[in-house]
Amino acid sequence: MNIRKFFALFTASAVLTANLSACEKKKTIPAENKPSPTKAVQTELSTKPTEAPVPVETYPDYPITYPEIEKKRTGNVYEAEDALMTEGLIFDDAIPELKQGTTEESDGIAISGKHYSGDGYVRGFKKDGSSYVVFEVDAPSNQHYDLSFSIAADKAVSCRVAVNGSETAVFDTKSDGEFTLITLYGVFLTKGKTSIELRSLNGDMLLDYLKLSDNTSLSAIQYEADSSLSNKEAGESAKELMSFLTENYGKYTITGQYASDETNKELELVYQTTGKYPAIRFSAMHNSGSSFDSTFKDIDACAEWHNRGGIVGLMWYWEAPSKSKPSVYTKETDFKIADAVTDIDIATLTQEEIRGLYGEGKISEQCYGIILDLDNMAGQLMSLKNKGVPVLWRPLHEASGDWFWWGAGSVGDYKWLWNLMYTRYTEYFELDNLIWVWNGQSEKTLVDKNTFDIASLDIYLSPEKEFGSRYEQFLALQNIAGQDKLIALSECSTLPDIDMSFRDNAVWSFFGLWYGDYLHDKENVFSEMYTKKDSFIKIYNSDGALTLDEYAILKDGEELVPQYDESVTTAVSTTAAATTETTATTAAETYAAW
Repeated sequence: MNIRKFFALFTASAVLTANLSACEKKKTIPAENKPSPTKAVQTELSTKPTEAPVPVETYPDYPITYPEIEKKRTGNVYEAEDALMTEGLIFDDAIPELKQGTTEESDGIAISGKHYSGDGYVRGFKKDGSSYVVFEVDAPSNQHYDLSFSIAADKAVSCRVAVNGSETAVFDTKSDGEFTLITLYGVFLTKGKTSIELRSLNGDMLLDYLKLSDNTSLSAIQYEADSSLSNKEAGESAKELMSFLTENYGKYTITGQYASDETNKELELVYQTTGKYPAIRFSAMHNSGSSFDSTFKDIDACAEWHNRGGIVGLMWYWEAPSKSKPSVYTKETDFKIADAVTDIDIATLTQEEIRGLYGEGKISEQCYGIILDLDNMAGQLMSLKNKGVPVLWRPLHEASGDWFWWGAGSVGDYKWLWNLMYTRYTEYFELDNLIWVWNGQSEKTLVDKNTFDIASLDIYLSPEKEFGSRYEQFLALQNIAGQDKLIALSECSTLPDIDMSFRDNAVWSFFGLWYGDYLHDKENVFSEMYTKKDSFIKIYNSDGALTLDEYAILKDGEELVPQYDESVTTAVSTTAAATTETTATTAAETYAAW
């Protein structure tokens, strides 16, 4: 290592330690809590030392199964006036007034001067959510369909769609008073009769018809990601891991589990429950408070997992460089990223040079604090580099939201910070063991594609909802990041259904299940709050999921051949995201509803 970089790391660590000593009463984030508004409060775990693995039951491999898909073209229209409806809904054929500049044709269905299809439309939906219409459709084959509802409303009305009684999507109508097609893309239906319920949750609207069309968007999903890393000076260990990920992209979903501390109790619980270890050990780094002390232990645990044959994934709960309020939460810190931004190119300067700029007043205290934090964390990552450990590195996560300070400023401020970190780590510190995971989660926060290797999402659902495949979010992210990037599920509350992922052509590169209530209760006993035990076991033993032992086999050059069995019909569960045809390019905006 260049001697100036050694002193940069040493000085950053010393300064940070001094700041911590002066702020002992600062609020810190418990390791068991995940700072996102969509996540449930976590429970504390037993701190008993991990004992020898308990003998577990082993399970057979589960072949990937889903109904045989037969593509057929269709465009059947089901009029609302012919559907089943709750009491109070009425048929009307009055001609709604069109605003100037609107067209008189909808999706190829001529509506002439009536502005609606068929004999009329249904209105009278109540505000209490008790009104709904049920369309009885006849699906010509097992395949994915687009469900398009023609709706007019004077104000945005929230609607819920259920297929055969199972909630599929919630969307908002437009508010311009004109009939507009609102489409759910890629809903899987089995051949034959299917009931599709549309319920208004909070107001009246005019419901014209439902159109059933064969879906074409899911076929656009590809698994041809580029195996080369954004860092052209990447080391061999990172290159080998990236090559493995790309070679097996679309063939398997690699299993991952977050560990709350160095004891790996969550990973052991997965093993005790399923007979399998996850291939990836994920954990979070900290830079202040008591959690900072645990970071050193976690670095050792990462190295041990690597030596055990596993993959290491790290994120950073970056407590803002504020002397009084260093929280990651925007609402709990006085740090403003805008105060740190500078036009001076500081990414490859020594700490002495940066300290000089600070002393001269050319950069702010906030900017200097960011550099100290970056350099201190670089020291932790350098330790893993020196041990030959490649890392799935996911900094500045969930940047599309404003709950973390790095996402609360302008998009330009966030991108400045991303570029500063990327350049300083790859060029100044020469951290060639990092595979960069961008977790911005929206098109507006997309950073330079030459500065990341994997695009990922964090998806948390309420306990009663099944994950399915979440293909609509997979496709939206691929459209944003590009088909040359791996698409991964970096955090989740429940595991993706492997069968449905293959059925829906949305095979995530890997998943990372968070800990706490998402996996266990306060006694570290497997909890079925989010995922049923039978489903958890099946997913970990699926031919489409890659576990630690299977990862080792593939790395040794042997092959695992998934046992596809498309003749077996499994239970159908559908999920979809709603976008209007007039705003189809903004599908990523549905992320806000996650």
